[in-house]
Amino acid sequence: MLIYKILRADEWADLRAQGQTSGAPVDVADGYIHFSTDTQARETAAKHFAGEGDLMIAAFETDRMADALKWEESRGGALFPHYYGPMTLDHVVWAQPLPLTADGHLFPENFA
Repeated sequence: MLIYKILRADEWADLRAQGQTSGAPVDVADGYIHFSTDTQARETAAKHFAGEGDLMIAAFETDRMADALKWEESRGGALFPHYYGPMTLDHVVWAQPLPLTADGHLFPENFA
């Protein structure tokens, strides 16, 4: 199963350069890396990245994340994927720009 992470350009650059990261400041503060399912990603973009350009969306394969991936209740009682470990480049299946348009973020054509 694929899950998704929206990354700012500097976060994506750090992941690519270092091969792993503890995530965005909010991830570090919360003690886990926030991910979204395909049905949650658009709302995540609108709620947490409104008006932000220069973003990437990366798809991660849950089978590669083993026991450190937990499904926990969050926004509106929905279960969200939270990863308790470093996010590595090896987890990434694909990554593409998530441009900002007048109507919000434009998700890639291959996005669920």
